[in-house]
Amino acid sequence: MGVADGELYVLAETNIDVIKEFVEREEPDLLILDSIQTIYCPEIASAPGSVSQVREVTAMVMRMTKVRNMASFIVGHVTKSGAIAGPRVLEHMVDTVLYFEGERHFSYRILRAVKNRFGSTNEIGIFEMRERGLIEVENPSEVFLKGRPIDAYGTVVTAAMEGTRTVLIEIQALVTYSPAGFANRVTTGIDKNRAAMLIAVLEKKAGLAIQSSDTFINVTGGLQLREPAADLAILCAIASSFKEIPVDFKTVLIGEVGLTGEIRGVNSIEKRLIEAQKMGFEKAIIAESNENISREFKNMEIIPVNNIRQVMDLLF
Repeated sequence: MGVADGELYVLAETNIDVIKEFVEREEPDLLILDSIQTIYCPEIASAPGSVSQVREVTAMVMRMTKVRNMASFIVGHVTKSGAIAGPRVLEHMVDTVLYFEGERHFSYRILRAVKNRFGSTNEIGIFEMRERGLIEVENPSEVFLKGRPIDAYGTVVTAAMEGTRTVLIEIQALVTYSPAGFANRVTTGIDKNRAAMLIAVLEKKAGLAIQSSDTFINVTGGLQLREPAADLAILCAIASSFKEIPVDFKTVLIGEVGLTGEIRGVNSIEKRLIEAQKMGFEKAIIAESNENISREFKNMEIIPVNNIRQVMDLLF
C-alpha cells in the first residue's frame, strides 16, 4: 500500500492496558482497534465482546482520544442483516458511526455516516478497491454508466441521491414468459416488495399483462437503491423489456410512482438534472409537481408527466 517505514505500528495485543501503555509511549496521531469484540479489560470478569467489556474498553479509548487530542477508529463486525454485531452500546458511546458498504463481487465501496455528533450525515464517499488499496471515485456517474448498451430494451437511467451527492444509475429489467405458471420476481439492488408493487401498478394502470411472466430487475454497479425517486425508471425498464421497445439512450427518468398510477415529485430535482445534463443526457421525464424549477436547462428537454399512461404513450 506504499506506507513509509516508521510511520505505521502494528501491535498484536488484545489487552487494553498494554495498548494504553503503548499509546502513552509512542503518542500516535491515529489509533485503530480491529476489532472491539476481541479487546478486553483485565479488571472486568466477563469475556471479550460482552456488554460490560465493550462499554469499558470504549470508555477507556474515548478518554485516551480526548486527553491526547488524537483520533481513534473502533472497528465493529457487522451481521448479515447489516447491524453491528454484539452490544449496541458502542453506537451510543462514540461520536461518529461509519458504515462501509459494498457487494462482495463488485469493486466499489460506499462510506456512509449514519451518526455524526459534530457534523452532517448527508455526505458519502465512493471508492474503488484496487491492488494498492481504496481509490476515490471522483465521477461515480461515469463509472456506473460505463459499458451501458445502446438501443437495448429493458435498460433505463435514473438520477439517485446518495446523501447530498447525485449519482446516475442504470436500471436493467428482463421480463420473460414463465412456463411453470408461477412467476418469479428477482431483484438485485432494490427492495423486492417495492418491485412487486410497481409491477402491480403497471398491470392495473397501464394494462400490461405481466402476471404470468418472470421479472428480473438489477441495479448495475452493486449499489442499493433505497429512495422512491427511482420508481419511474424501474417501471419503465420493466415495460421496455415486456414490449421489447428500447427507451431513448439519452433520456433520464426521475419520479415516485403511487398506487393510483400518479407520478409524484422528488426532492433535489435540480441537482439530479444538473448531473444528467453534465453526463450528456438530452431529455428528462419528471413529475409535473417538479416542473417549476428555477434553473434553465438550455440543452435538455424537460418533459413533465402526472400519470403512468402519459409515460407509456410518450415512450412506447
